[in-house]
Formats: sequence, structure tokens, C-alpha cells
Amino acid sequence: MNSITTIRKIFELQTIAVVGMSPKPERPSHYVSIYMRDQGYEIIPVNPGHTEIAGEKCYPSLKDIPKKVDVVDVFRRPEYVLPIAEATIEIGAKALWLQDHVVNEEAAQLAEDAGLLVVMNDCMLRRIRQMK
Repeated sequence: MNSITTIRKIFELQTIAVVGMSPKPERPSHYVSIYMRDQGYEIIPVNPGHTEIAGEKCYPSLKDIPKKVDVVDVFRRPEYVLPIAEATIEIGAKALWLQDHVVNEEAAQLAEDAGLLVVMNDCMLRRIRQMK
């Protein structure tokens, strides 16, 4: 988990579902997602309170997304992560990324045991900038 090899493999994937993406530009979930989109990744917002965020169709849950998702990027408090990890496995995603301050060992272990690439308590934007 969180190895540079794991991070590089995740950045080779293309479709990122962002759980907890906010429509507010000042929120990390918003600007990190927009940055990733600007780098060529497809982002899919997941937030049950919205139908569209940043010009992208927004889905109420991971299971509602009608296409294949490679990476699930989580901007939710740690106590909400276990069901998200379970859904990530269920939809056949390849990776689970838990952003800064999102630490849930049980969820991370569940995802790793299911064969997913896992990053926990790290920022996707910061890491991709370091790779350049």
C-alpha cells in the first residue's frame, strides 16, 4: 500500500470515480478532480445530492455508474469508507485511493485482499505532480 509502484500503476488507469466530489471549487474534492481531468483522466462524480458537478454527470452511488470504473477516489470521512470499499470491489474497479486524512485500515485491507491497488491517506494531485 502507498508504494511508488502502486501509485504509478494507478496513474496508468484512466477512469476515476470521485466519491464525495463537491460542487464547490474551493473544496479539495473539486479542485483535485478538475486537475485530474485536465491531465487527461476521465472523472465521474459520485454524490447523491447532485445530478451534475463541473459539467460532468453525477451519480448517487458507485453502483449507479453505467460504465467501467478503474479507480475509486474517496473524499469521505473514514467511518464511511468500508461500504465504499465493498462497492469498489463489487463494481470491479482496479484501485481504491483514500485521500489525505482518510484512514480506514479495515477498508484498505478488504480492498487489498480482493486484489485492488490501494493508496491510503495520500493526495492524488500531490502525487501526480511529483511524478512529472
